[in-house]
Amino acid sequence: MKPLLRNLSGLLRTLRPKQWTKNVFIFAALLFDQKLANWPLLLNTIAAFFLFCLVAGTVYVINDLADLEKDKQHPKKCKRPLPSGQLAPRFAIAGVVVILAVSLPLSYLLHPAFAALVLGYFLLNVAYSFWLKHMVIIDVMVVASGFVLRVVAGVVMAQAERFSPWLYVCTIFLALFLSIGRRRHEMLLLADGANSHRRILDEYSIPFLDQMTIVVMTGALISYTLYTATAPNLPCNHGMLLTIPFVIYGLFRYLYLVQIRGEGGAPEDLLFTDRPFLADVLLWGVAVILVMYVFRAPPCPS
Repeated sequence: MKPLLRNLSGLLRTLRPKQWTKNVFIFAALLFDQKLANWPLLLNTIAAFFLFCLVAGTVYVINDLADLEKDKQHPKKCKRPLPSGQLAPRFAIAGVVVILAVSLPLSYLLHPAFAALVLGYFLLNVAYSFWLKHMVIIDVMVVASGFVLRVVAGVVMAQAERFSPWLYVCTIFLALFLSIGRRRHEMLLLADGANSHRRILDEYSIPFLDQMTIVVMTGALISYTLYTATAPNLPCNHGMLLTIPFVIYGLFRYLYLVQIRGEGGAPEDLLFTDRPFLADVLLWGVAVILVMYVFRAPPCPS
């Protein structure tokens, strides 16, 4: 039983439960379409969240299988279950097959369009694991597109009717901001040996990544501002504009963590380990709920 328990524990770790926080983007449509109090849609979205977590977890397993030999030489990734020997590759493959065999049919039963999005996310990320991550610029764009697919999945599950397109634009810029920050952290962590661990890093430089960061950070702030000022379903008193300072601080705080403190390798970890960043995200969420649900004003006439 000990080998079985060891492999099960390793498989769970390889599914990356910590990174499942990324899937909260599925709830964006429910929140911004003012349907959080619609219990049937909320329960369906929660079910979609867990199914997306399972499928996204299999992507991490496949990625670790593809990078197994390189991860053994990585200063941090060598401690993961597969390169460390805790999880046997055959057991990992079997786990992926079982999880997909359960989660994909359940996704279809939940909603056919949702199942198509989940399958598209899975296939895109498999292509990323074996090919697309070796293509400069395309690699970070593919990672960012996964966030957009999560938002679209949420739109389907929430049956959103007034979801502003500006939120899609904001999502892609924010996701690029996080992805570029992660690339920068990898380059600093691996230093001169970066190319031997991930050859795509040889195509980047710190100044180039910093320039990309400024572009996408500006795009994220502008698109969010345009959303708060122009979305037709928002209160006519423009109360959502009050949430912009939280977005500005969050972007600047993350930029500080990446460029000054050399962090950003795992954005989901910063959410829980950096208290100012966590407090800002929570305050932003409270402000959005107050504006859209508690002190709700009539929407502006179209």
